[in-house]
Amino acid sequence: MLRLNLTNAALSFLDDLPAKQFKQLVNTLFNLLKNPTPQDSSLLKGYPYRRVDFGEYRIVYQVQGEDLQVLIIGKRNDDDVYKKLNRLTK
Repeated sequence: MLRLNLTNAALSFLDDLPAKQFKQLVNTLFNLLKNPTPQDSSLLKGYPYRRVDFGEYRIVYQVQGEDLQVLIIGKRNDDDVYKKLNRLTK
């Protein structure tokens, strides 16, 4: 099984989530640890990262060796996720 590694951006997003969405997120993260490439995930164009959606949120992540690194978590219909990703990767 992979180890979970959250960036500071992902951790700060978790702090503000309501309990129901937090529980959904944790469930999704545990499922990613078991299967990092689920059927509903996809590669991001121009990046070595994958994304998966849960409810109204999106998780951007990558697998590095034995680690599942979660880079960004944000609203699914909001381009802010990709703006933050651009800032993180540059």
